[in-house]
Amino acid sequence: MQAPAITIEGLTKRFGAVTAVDDLSFTVAPGRVTGFLGPNGSGKTTTLRMLLGLVEPSAGRALIGDRPFRRIARPAQHVGAALEASSFHPGRTGLGHLKALAPQVGVPTSRCRDVLDFVGLTPAADRRVGGYSMGMRQRLGLATALLGDPQIILLDEPANGLDPQGIVWLRGLLRSLAHEGRTVLVSSHVLAEVRSTVDDVVVIGSGKLVRASTLTDFEALAERSVEVRTPARASFVALATERGWRLEDTHDGFRIHDADAATVGAAAFAAGLELHQLADVGADLESVFLRLTSSSDAPTSHLAPGGGPSAADPAPAVESREEGR
Repeated sequence: MQAPAITIEGLTKRFGAVTAVDDLSFTVAPGRVTGFLGPNGSGKTTTLRMLLGLVEPSAGRALIGDRPFRRIARPAQHVGAALEASSFHPGRTGLGHLKALAPQVGVPTSRCRDVLDFVGLTPAADRRVGGYSMGMRQRLGLATALLGDPQIILLDEPANGLDPQGIVWLRGLLRSLAHEGRTVLVSSHVLAEVRSTVDDVVVIGSGKLVRASTLTDFEALAERSVEVRTPARASFVALATERGWRLEDTHDGFRIHDADAATVGAAAFAAGLELHQLADVGADLESVFLRLTSSSDAPTSHLAPGGGPSAADPAPAVESREEGR
């Protein structure tokens, strides 16, 4: 098994009487996209800032590979980060911003146009950042993170300010980075934004770990159900009772909870019942997400099999965000 790309071990951060991150432990597998999920104020940004050496932990440690970020030579060539879309000099152009960073990162200025093109900002390269929309600033943040061609990429709420087309583009970008073998840790407070993109999930609430697993294992926590319409309502109710199905009357049909269409269809066929509709209903992951994070005072961490993240056993300057984020 490959060594983790990122290790968070017993990480804690207190701001006075407020504990923003509380004994947090997990690992991130290399070459995968991991969603770092939690409500606003759950400690995601504070965790990422500690990982980047921008905030000193009260306890614990955060490692890139086998060492803290501050001990990595030429760190921007190993780790790229986009934490704050508003931390650009408004008087500089997008291209000028990247050219100012290129010597620090250790790349030729020709790389600047390459990453602007990669994130779709070439038409706005010579415009001042002060005139950029929020979505354009997010793209410039991504370009900044990719400037050093790093293998590990940290993104904090990168979908903020993107329109629907931009979100689709972002998903494709993240998948393409993973296909290149890069490790991506992307935070979000909206599960739907990253569900179609991530391989693994780390969920936190109130600064504590509540779940670390593959997306597949996370999806298995959600109830699946089947929607049925049939003219033989009474007979179908009798079949459901016989089979022990949990049935909900939806007025024009039924919803069978904790079941799948193949099982229900086969039983109805064997009983000679006519069905006008038989459809699986997608897993309600948002309900799982809300349930886990709302009960985070009693966190349940999970060790994921294979390449997923696990609960571990006991860059450029960015503008500060609210404590505990």
